[in-house]
Amino acid sequence: MRGIVWLVLLFTVAVVAATLLGSNDGLVTFYWQGWRTDLSLNLFVILLVASCALGVLAVQGITLLSTMPRRASAWRAGRREEAAQQAFREALAEFFSARYGRARKAAEKALAIQADTPSLQGDANFRLLAQLLAAGSLHRLQDRPQRDRFLALALQTARKPGSQQPADDAARLLAAEWALEDRDATRALDALGQLPPGAARRTQALRLKLQATRMARQPLEALHTARLLANHQAFSPVVAQSLLRSLAGEALDGVHDAQQLRRLWAQFDNADRRDPAVCARAAVRAVQLQAHEDARLWLRPLWDMLSELSREDRESVALALIDASPGIGPEWLPRLESAAQAYGHEPAVVAAVGQAFAARQLWGKARRLLEQAAGAPSLPGQTRRAAWRQLAALARQEGQPERAAECDRAAAAID
Repeated sequence: MRGIVWLVLLFTVAVVAATLLGSNDGLVTFYWQGWRTDLSLNLFVILLVASCALGVLAVQGITLLSTMPRRASAWRAGRREEAAQQAFREALAEFFSARYGRARKAAEKALAIQADTPSLQGDANFRLLAQLLAAGSLHRLQDRPQRDRFLALALQTARKPGSQQPADDAARLLAAEWALEDRDATRALDALGQLPPGAARRTQALRLKLQATRMARQPLEALHTARLLANHQAFSPVVAQSLLRSLAGEALDGVHDAQQLRRLWAQFDNADRRDPAVCARAAVRAVQLQAHEDARLWLRPLWDMLSELSREDRESVALALIDASPGIGPEWLPRLESAAQAYGHEPAVVAAVGQAFAARQLWGKARRLLEQAAGAPSLPGQTRRAAWRQLAALARQEGQPERAAECDRAAAAID
């Protein structure tokens, strides 16, 4: 297509030249110190055009000659940049091919080329990525001193102006990951703490923080991190629930007095306080710390919504209430009777109501429920044993020593 266009332009120029110059009889006369020169107008036009063309060519030639050193320097810099990029790509290929020694050498070669090329020294992002690649290769080779040296250089580069934010985040995330593999939770948390807020809430950063907090034995912080991961759908619902309950249990087991337990409970998320398993475990821990009233206070909202809980969750709440029943107040009586009527077929609820009635010394209501609980094989042995002992105490109050001895033997026979 371009050839056709040039051909049309050539024909156009030929036609215009033939039209204008074919019958042109004009003359151009030059006078110089007594000399006279006559030229045809056509020849003058041709010479003028040729002179302009030669002038343009001369200017271009001079420009090319004057800029040759600069262009040569740029060409050499381009070749060195190409060599650095080639070395970097080679390092990447070797790294992903699990040839870490070659990857380290290629990354160091790329860094050396950059250091020797002034035009490339300002590319902080390239330097940072090459340093991380060398550090990653050394990490795979278990050369920790050299790895830490390259990592320190990468972090130093990340703090300089000109480096891009994604590369900075990559350096700190890798530093945290390697610290965790070295079992150094403090260093991992320090690296994660230097991330900007947006990067710190990414799924990978939260996963690393969860591992670090668990390694550092910070169950409450680990619980909050796991909650964020669950909100990001980083786990399946079943795994998330199991993990959250486990972390909450670790946090509860770490308290040593009732006041510390209350502070911990206040720091839990609302979702954790509404979890029946977590609430039940907190109530049991409160009972162990002689805080029965707190245990009942935490269990009451869940006891009021037993119909919304699964049978397994109702069992957890009921078994926790058994431990918290000493000192139970009269405001619980309507709740207990309603639960006994609605869930009289569930041994755990029956046992809880029976123990609560016994704690209130309502022996007439407690007897039948305790007998059902004592004979329920699905209940834990400790719960059945407690029911037999309550029945033994009731028998002694009623003056039935033989019945009391029989109940004590039944309690002792439970493993």
